[in-house]
Amino acid sequence: MKQNKITLVTSGVLLVIFLCMLFTFQVRQTEVAVVTTFGRYSHSVTNAGFQWRLPWPVQKVYWFDNRLQTFESKIDQPITSDHISLLISVYLGWRITDPKLFLESFNGDITKAEQTLEPIARNAKNGVIGLHRFSDLISTNQADLKFDQIEKEMFDAVQAQAKSNYGLAIESLGIKQLNLPDSITPTVFERMKKERETLVATYQSEGDREGKSIKAKADNAANDIIARANAEKEKIIGQAEQEAAKYYAQFEQKPELARFLFDLKAIEASLKERANLILGPQTPPFSLLNGATNGSPSTR
Repeated sequence: MKQNKITLVTSGVLLVIFLCMLFTFQVRQTEVAVVTTFGRYSHSVTNAGFQWRLPWPVQKVYWFDNRLQTFESKIDQPITSDHISLLISVYLGWRITDPKLFLESFNGDITKAEQTLEPIARNAKNGVIGLHRFSDLISTNQADLKFDQIEKEMFDAVQAQAKSNYGLAIESLGIKQLNLPDSITPTVFERMKKERETLVATYQSEGDREGKSIKAKADNAANDIIARANAEKEKIIGQAEQEAAKYYAQFEQKPELARFLFDLKAIEASLKERANLILGPQTPPFSLLNGATNGSPSTR
């Protein structure tokens, strides 16, 4: 009797599990699901957890990975607007946003989705590169580069087509490889060298022009200083001559005093440094040293 109860309980548990498997399904946090009824679309499930369904073959559930997928396009050889050939590959980051459209487009196969993204990425890449010059991608002048703008244009072109036609959202796009064909590499390097030489010549010309401007300003400032110094010198000389004129007037009144002062000045100038002089006792102005009265001032 006891064994029969255990068997019944076990059978009941297994039956419940079986019924749950028939009438429910689970969607993980990283998944989305599509439910079809008799092969036709019924509804999409984007919320994680357990969901109700009718058992197969009435309803069937398709699960899709909703995490960000990465895809790298093949290397293509687009041509720029100035007829330079490049080797470029891009990468895409995409995820499923419309499970119904994704199921209808690719039957839920991610490989088929990436095979479809390949020509979309190639067309966007070639189309955008054809609108830009070579210097927008490779240049010795940082200001000429338009890398971010070109990637944005590619992103917009791919996103619009993928979302509306296949239920995919392109969340990132970037240029992964950018190379030059061996046949044109020397030509491109020579062109870059000439661009650099042009920049050098431009900077040298600007430097020379700036140097001349600075020198001209310095010369003008120096001339102005010299002119003001000369004017100040003439002013001082004029003032000195005015003062000297006063003394000359006094000397004219007392010429003996003037001669006496001039003689003293001459003695002072000749004896500033140690020297040996052999002179006659009456040689002016040294006659003042021996007490001679010749040329001495009046004592009045």
